[in-house]
Amino acid sequence: MHRFGFWVSGLLLLAWLASTTLFVVDQRQFGIVYAFGQIKAVIVEPGLNVKLPPPFQNVSYIDKRLLTLDSTDTEPVLTAEKQRMVIDWYVRWRISEPSQYIRNVGTTEAAGASQLNRVVRNAFQDAVNQYTVRQLLATHRETLMNDVKTAVLAQVRGDKPWGIDVADVRITRVDYVENITESVYRRMEAERKRVANELRSLGAAEGEKIRADADRQREVALAEAYRDAQIAKGEGDAQAARIYSEAFGQDPQFAQFYRSLDAYKAAFAGKSDVMVIDPASHEFFRTLRGDQPAAASRK
Repeated sequence: MHRFGFWVSGLLLLAWLASTTLFVVDQRQFGIVYAFGQIKAVIVEPGLNVKLPPPFQNVSYIDKRLLTLDSTDTEPVLTAEKQRMVIDWYVRWRISEPSQYIRNVGTTEAAGASQLNRVVRNAFQDAVNQYTVRQLLATHRETLMNDVKTAVLAQVRGDKPWGIDVADVRITRVDYVENITESVYRRMEAERKRVANELRSLGAAEGEKIRADADRQREVALAEAYRDAQIAKGEGDAQAARIYSEAFGQDPQFAQFYRSLDAYKAAFAGKSDVMVIDPASHEFFRTLRGDQPAAASRK
């Protein structure tokens, strides 16, 4: 019984020693071994490692992966024309020298992100002052990001290196501050309305011009058609008069009789008309009375 307890106690002791002396470093981390607050070793390769039990030695871990720092500051910066702009950016960075990082920055990734955010923000403020708004938005955007990256690297690799590497600096948004943005939008809206009204006016003027030209062409066409119709009508009347003259010239007495019949037909067409005349003496009823014209009687 005593021997069994001895073995159990020994196993428990070995398990405790293993838990306090053995540690595993993940492939995504650096392992930092401390001895009484001082860095004893930096483990960069993943695997199982050995250290002294606490309080003689302790271990902490720092991420070795590529990290992303997004801007959180909305304070505007001034351009070369003294325009107030808001710039959103992000930085891709990693811890490259854990010992330098711990000595000069801190023991967590958050400490490095906080200090790096300040450095990048100041670098953007200094760089943006050298460019106009147009350059920021179009022509010199890439140059600006390279300038900021160079300034940040010079800061983190100075007299007291931070032990980090900045892989990239990128701008995600460049915009005016909110009150200026509203003013710009209103000005853009007014400009678009002005252009729209100008186009409408030009369209209305062009429409009036087309309608006036169409009305002129219609009037010209009607006038020409009326002229041609009158010419044709005049020619027809002349032709009819010539034919009548030739026909009536062959038998004047019949012509006189035929014209009298047409006159009677026209005179008595209305049933309600009233005529008060003397048929026996009136010249109009000569044909009805059977009288011969004077010219015929003379013949």
